[in-house]
Amino acid sequence: MSEQNFCPELVGSMSEGAAGNPTVAMVEAAFAHHGLDWRYVNMEVTPGNLATAVAGAKAMGYRGFNCSMPHKVSVIEHLDGMGESAAIMGAVNCVVVRDGRLIGENTDGKGFLKSLQDLVDPAGKHVVLFGAGGAARAVAVELGLVGVEQITVVNRSEERGASLVSLLHEKLEMDARLVVWNGDYEIPEDAEIVINATSIGLYDVDAGLAVKNDTLRAGTVVADVVFNPSQTKLIRDATERGCKPLDGLGMLVNQGVIGIKFWTGIDPDASVMRRKLEELFNC
Repeated sequence: MSEQNFCPELVGSMSEGAAGNPTVAMVEAAFAHHGLDWRYVNMEVTPGNLATAVAGAKAMGYRGFNCSMPHKVSVIEHLDGMGESAAIMGAVNCVVVRDGRLIGENTDGKGFLKSLQDLVDPAGKHVVLFGAGGAARAVAVELGLVGVEQITVVNRSEERGASLVSLLHEKLEMDARLVVWNGDYEIPEDAEIVINATSIGLYDVDAGLAVKNDTLRAGTVVADVVFNPSQTKLIRDATERGCKPLDGLGMLVNQGVIGIKFWTGIDPDASVMRRKLEELFNC
């Protein structure tokens, strides 16, 4: 009789607002489906405790962990190395232990891109991107790598927005422009894809972007990275205007698929993960 092992492999997520993060249910559904003795733990971590939390995860033998708001950029100084795309973006949402070293990767942008490409090919398109934080950086870099023609970054902080635009110019030689977000933004007529990469609407069904709704034109692809609720105010407004909506569940599932592959080496069943989220959100 073989000895039983009561010590599962551990992964998880470090964020503020961790109690509202459904990634644990989605990832553990995949673990169960594939018969893996792994556990995913949501961890509430404040910025002041991030360094200690990262050291603790390493000490306790975690195989890796996700980083969500507000740690996607600040976690970098606590890591041993970076994957290629994460280094370009300057943002990490997935940490992988390789040969005892903590390596930062980014699955956000890749997950979003897969979801978007299921709806439209972004190559050659003009994209309006709201936000300039970690998620926005990830999305913008992946869009640049597949040949988006122009990105207009709309952000309230000029300094942070300019930093993203400079990154796109210098690293990818993209046509990227900054608009400082004051008042209700009017979406340009030639914009073909509109993306909310801010946290506006997260856990708040009535919170919406400061956008002139009559400039959400029929046929425009309107995407939201917010996953809870899946039907954000932006997505509802876009649907009413005849746009092509893309909710945040696809991005969440796809980045989860990539993260599980990084940690375990297996290709998880994305449909199992999507069904679990739809069950949670009654959609």
